[in-house]
Amino acid sequence: MKLLVTGGAGFIGSNFIEFMLEKYKEVFIVNLDKLTYAGDVNNLLSIKGNENYKFVIGDICNRDLVESLFNEYRFDGVIHFAAESHVDNSIEKPDTFIQTNINGTFTLLDVARKTWMDAPFIYKKTYSHCRFLHISTDEVYGTLGDEGYFSEKTPYSPNSPYSASKAASDMLVRSYYHTYGMNVVTTNCSNNYGPKQHIEKLIPKIINNAVSLKKIPIYGAGQNIRDWLFVRDHCEAIDKVFRNGESGETYLIGGNNEKTNLEVVNTICEILDQKFKDKLKNSTYSSFKELITFVEDRAGHDYRYAIDYKKIRDTLDWYPKTSFYNGLKQTILYYV
Repeated sequence: MKLLVTGGAGFIGSNFIEFMLEKYKEVFIVNLDKLTYAGDVNNLLSIKGNENYKFVIGDICNRDLVESLFNEYRFDGVIHFAAESHVDNSIEKPDTFIQTNINGTFTLLDVARKTWMDAPFIYKKTYSHCRFLHISTDEVYGTLGDEGYFSEKTPYSPNSPYSASKAASDMLVRSYYHTYGMNVVTTNCSNNYGPKQHIEKLIPKIINNAVSLKKIPIYGAGQNIRDWLFVRDHCEAIDKVFRNGESGETYLIGGNNEKTNLEVVNTICEILDQKFKDKLKNSTYSSFKELITFVEDRAGHDYRYAIDYKKIRDTLDWYPKTSFYNGLKQTILYYV
């Protein structure tokens, strides 16, 4: 099986490529990544030289490049991670998010359709098994109050340029199923954490600032709630959806770990307090928690995300296996 993985030098994509190459000896992966701020070739050092892996630097919006890759490798499937994803950046520079997340997704879909299909609902004989999996986010559903969960039936209600661009890309994928009969599936996941995440994200920033004895900035009062999903668990879910999910369907993937931002930072600091006792002794602090500082909340900050993953559990027998505490310990070990 030959797969095109987009954005594979990023956080989730790099973990997924490693996971797939470890699990399946017959899989050949071409990783197409633009290497923007969030992409790092060092995330894939463990598979350097693997004969079943090819890295290509390039933009998913470059149709000529995408077509040339499809023509050369005759992909059996696409796993589409590539996206601008940091909400703060989308507030400052929304145009980049529109270009990559919407136009880039369209380019991939359209090239795949024209490569794999002769006409709407008619696949070419040699491509009848091919599938396009689109990776998205729970942020397309907006925000929740203190109760309730997102499900596959939740109406879209994006509140930032980032989530709006992802919502638009989800709709493009849906349209290619209903209009052309293309074999597509979409996953919407909760907040991921784990090794290789960009340092700008909440958990890596907390760890990095703490061990550097820098202030740990927390938006507002730290009461925003997220459902945290360990990246390795997410990779297993993606694999199950790609192989066994029903065409045209959406699957929500959650970690069953709802935590306020303040709970997250306190837990990290408690682990670090034990791991770096000597560092604290040589400082003016008795706990890393003393580094916590509350800053002005960001614009349009969603209050709570939480996912009901019943569908993927019941139909594909997937559930998150990693506890939040154990996942954090693995993540901290990676960064320090």
